[in-house]
Amino acid sequence: MKKTNFSFHKRNHGTLPESIAIVPLKDDVIFPHLILPLSLAGEGLVKAVNDAVSKNEFIGIVALKYDVDLPKPEDFYEFGTAAKVVRVLESTSDSVKALIEGVVRIKVTDYVQTEPYCKARIEEVREFTEKSETIDVLVQSVITLFKLSAMLGKALPKDVISMIDTINNPSILADLVAIYLELPVHEKQKLLEMLDPQKRLRVVFHYLNKEVQLKEVRGKIDEEVAKEMSKTQREYFLREQLRAIQKELGQEDPRMEEINKLEEKIKEAKMPKEVEDVAIKELERLRDINPASAEYPVSRTYLDYLINIPWTKKTIDNLEISQAARILDEDHYGLEKVKARILEFLAVHKLKEKLKGPILCFCGPPGTGKTSLGKSIARTLGRKFIRISLGGIRDEAEIRGHRRTYVGALPGRIMQEICRAGACNPVFMLDEIDKIGTDFRGDPASALLEVLDPEQNVSFVDHYLDVAFDLSHVLFITTANILDPVHTALRDRMEVIYLPGYSEDEKLKIAHQFLIPKQIIENGLEQHPIIFQDQSLYKIIREYTREAGLRNLEREIASVCRKVAKEIVAGGQVTKEIQSETIEKFLGPRKFFYQVTDEEDRIGVVTGLAWTETGGDIIFVESSRMKGEKELTLTGQLGDVMQESAIAALSYVRSNAKRLGIDETFYDTSEIHIHVPSGAIPKDGPSAGIAMCMALVSLLTGRQARREVALTGEITLTGNVLPIGGVKEKVLAAIRAGVKTIVLPLKNREDYEEVDKEIRDKIQCVYIQKVDDAIDTVLIQKQ
Repeated sequence: MKKTNFSFHKRNHGTLPESIAIVPLKDDVIFPHLILPLSLAGEGLVKAVNDAVSKNEFIGIVALKYDVDLPKPEDFYEFGTAAKVVRVLESTSDSVKALIEGVVRIKVTDYVQTEPYCKARIEEVREFTEKSETIDVLVQSVITLFKLSAMLGKALPKDVISMIDTINNPSILADLVAIYLELPVHEKQKLLEMLDPQKRLRVVFHYLNKEVQLKEVRGKIDEEVAKEMSKTQREYFLREQLRAIQKELGQEDPRMEEINKLEEKIKEAKMPKEVEDVAIKELERLRDINPASAEYPVSRTYLDYLINIPWTKKTIDNLEISQAARILDEDHYGLEKVKARILEFLAVHKLKEKLKGPILCFCGPPGTGKTSLGKSIARTLGRKFIRISLGGIRDEAEIRGHRRTYVGALPGRIMQEICRAGACNPVFMLDEIDKIGTDFRGDPASALLEVLDPEQNVSFVDHYLDVAFDLSHVLFITTANILDPVHTALRDRMEVIYLPGYSEDEKLKIAHQFLIPKQIIENGLEQHPIIFQDQSLYKIIREYTREAGLRNLEREIASVCRKVAKEIVAGGQVTKEIQSETIEKFLGPRKFFYQVTDEEDRIGVVTGLAWTETGGDIIFVESSRMKGEKELTLTGQLGDVMQESAIAALSYVRSNAKRLGIDETFYDTSEIHIHVPSGAIPKDGPSAGIAMCMALVSLLTGRQARREVALTGEITLTGNVLPIGGVKEKVLAAIRAGVKTIVLPLKNREDYEEVDKEIRDKIQCVYIQKVDDAIDTVLIQKQ
């Protein structure tokens, strides 16, 4: 809003009417005797101005309390100024620009109209001024200060300075000066509502004096800054001004205050001496960097990481063996080897205070509790728990960080997570270590070699931090489904603990102790607890799941709980006891069948045992003989090792045909086909060698193979049966499938005896050293 003219000669504008149109003003206050152009938008306001011009009426200019587009009566201040429209400068249908002259202060008493514009009843506010020496002194002082302000650079119209000497009315003088004071709207409104001219003049004098002092200080600052600055420093002009202002006010530079706080934090962080030296050096570098520089946030972030890393902060370990054993038993059923290893660690730690953390690797099928076991170990020890998933990681920098020369560089995940944990001795779980990838960005598995080596991780150096950190206090736990993809050197650094699948009895106990109570709570059945009969759980385990772990079992139990919850909400009959007959009603038809016990013994079909990422499973080796000439066909997506096992089995049968009661020339006129069903699933490994050999012997001798007998073992051309892995998983798979007898290599006796006695009592085991030892066990004598 531009102030264009000021009139202090009182004109005869006539008597104020009882009510006038009210025009809102958003960003300023109109005082009496002020003439200025006013721009208004809106059809209602255009009509108000045009009506005032045509009828030679007053309009009320009242400031708004809030910035609103469509003001209501409550949005206006109570006091305003009655004004006359001198002339209309520009006018359209929805906007108008007019020259307005303020006449007298008014008080709005009541709004009588809001459309198309506001109209209100008003009262004229009269002022009474008594002549006194105090007023005369105030008038002269205000005039002097006003001129001084103009000399110090205050922007004023040319005619205002010459005009001010002619004003001796304190009210008009106070209003004139108020117009040019740099005050917010609400402060100017207070001056408008101040009816005592002497008081108003005192307030104006105070504001004007403050403004003059500020201009004097600013001029002094500008002069000092200009002397100190060279041409190359002009870009820092505003910053130097701010610094000079703060010095004048006695305030400390915020940047130096920040530097001092960082210095205190470095001392409190209790860093190793060499790390503290690096931090102090970086702090000195930060002190010399301009905050506007791109280097400043990089250096500041680096210092923040150095300060926040828990160099010496530790959690206190819970070394009570009995309490630790109780917590482990509360969280997990079985897993005796893992629990024993953790208790051994605690026992040694109790005897020896400084102890390097072990590097454990939990290997087993999905759903066997590897990840949850890590959380339980952390709770047992009273340590912080950190977990990161390595599945799909392909960049080595994810482990060791990026060097600070890169834009957006950060520490690796190892140091980031330790920083978040706030302790240097957490339980750190590296999940899915067997699923690490590798590409042109590096090999993360190789980067882990230093992290997981107790001899090297004492001084682990992250590329970003570039200082050594002691990881030997960290208890690292890795998990994997199979160890074959894991780097050989990495595997050598870890203490592998196998977590085999659970037997049916173990699943039953885990369901009762953990899964059912958990699902009752999660599905809101605390007030309506349900009871699962053992037979119903066995039915779920056998007919609705086929897994080594517990995930699908928990899903099916959760499904049953949801069905019961639905019955409760529906208000019908509620099932309180889950029996075997109830399962099919809730879960539908059975999903899995026992292929062994349901079928008859046949010639050329033998049951084998396999081990996969998801645990043990049974396979069927089928063989058939056709007319042909010396040809062996293998189908069922067999890998190279499995194909070689089939060739070795055929070679053994051919070389021992006479002793086995087989025509020695059978291969000259025959084509042999070996097939392993589930052809969409890739299969490999040497452990099916004995099953393939027995299938060929059954086919060529015409003796039926017992379907309830399952075999596993690698064979040689001389007929030796070599040991295999995954014994417990294969035994559990055999029991799940209804197998009554398993045939194992003799050298696997110790592995079999490690299996729980409860499981071994459910199945018969036959040990063999030679292929011939299995023939009578597997094949039925001809009648």
